[in-house]
Amino acid sequence: MSSSAETSDGEHEVELIVHDASPSGDDGGAAVADEIAPLLTQPEKAKINIFTLSYPRKTSKDTVRKALETETSAVAQFVLWVWSGSRYSGLMCMAISSTIYFVMEIFADVFSVQSIPLLEAAFTRCTIILVLSFVWLRKCGQPISGLANVKNLLISRALTGYLSLMCFIYCIQRLPLPQAIVLSFTTPIMASVVARIILHEKYKISDVGGLACSFFGVLFIYRQMLTAQDKKGGENTSVRGSSYIFAVLAGLLSSITGGISYCLTKAGSKASDQPLLTVFSFGLLASPASAAICLFTLEDFVFPDLRSFSVMILLGVLAFFAEVFLARGLQLEKTGKVANVIYMEAALSQLWGIGSSRIALSFGRIIGCLLIFISVSCTMYFGPDKDTE
Repeated sequence: MSSSAETSDGEHEVELIVHDASPSGDDGGAAVADEIAPLLTQPEKAKINIFTLSYPRKTSKDTVRKALETETSAVAQFVLWVWSGSRYSGLMCMAISSTIYFVMEIFADVFSVQSIPLLEAAFTRCTIILVLSFVWLRKCGQPISGLANVKNLLISRALTGYLSLMCFIYCIQRLPLPQAIVLSFTTPIMASVVARIILHEKYKISDVGGLACSFFGVLFIYRQMLTAQDKKGGENTSVRGSSYIFAVLAGLLSSITGGISYCLTKAGSKASDQPLLTVFSFGLLASPASAAICLFTLEDFVFPDLRSFSVMILLGVLAFFAEVFLARGLQLEKTGKVANVIYMEAALSQLWGIGSSRIALSFGRIIGCLLIFISVSCTMYFGPDKDTE
């Protein structure tokens, strides 16, 4: 189809030409329609169910490793802060030591093992302490013999510490357990008294009051068991008379020598600037001495099975770290303050016994635990004295 229009009298001429649509135009229109169609159509919304949800991918080994390294570094930083000698390091070290002793009690209670004689258990624990302290000192490059000016302190610390241990074993074998425990918890008081006499430490009224409050807490905790033992009377004829007096005297001697050992540990740690030397000296004497006493007393040696031996090894390792933190706490802080923190073990032990239904809940135990926690919390809150060296 075409048309044209001409104008003869004008200057311009306009021509309009219209062509028919060619067959190839259909193909072009179809192509354009195909290109526009996706823009016009609305896609259907995808149906979502629990099977089509996208879950996060599994963490790679590198991510897990980095997370573990972060957690490990956080723990390492905390330990370094506690050990570094900051203002609260001495109190924190003693708190960690008491907590480790409490954990040892839990392990001994949870993992039922065969009966092992006390001297044999003491020999195993002292041997593990000796080996671990020796390895640690060699790693640090510290001379094993120690410095010449602290040898007498280390030897005296080892002797008094081992004498305290042997007296406690004798006491706990011949006295009812609550009485032996109460006598052992007089050790912090003895340590504070000896430190006042030998080391000339000065205490505030709050320090003395804290120790008294914690010890009264121990008396409240074990009051019911002590009175129950007295009412029974006849069942404890084996520990009455002269043997009972000797056992009580042995318990008091254990507390006194233990207090002296604490002061010597403090003096030796400060003089050598290495608290681990005091732990090593104790293990060096206690391990062969315990073996000799076992032989001379002809005590039957019980060969432990694998489970019992594993628990003994674990308790020995924990005892080593508890002794190390105890020596570090005594090195950094006054004896009267860190001695009060030792009573944490008694309160934690009672709470564990009540929670595990091994011990009946009573008013006296609750009051005793509250007294101990209040006293220790006040000691931790007020912190060390400003003039502490």
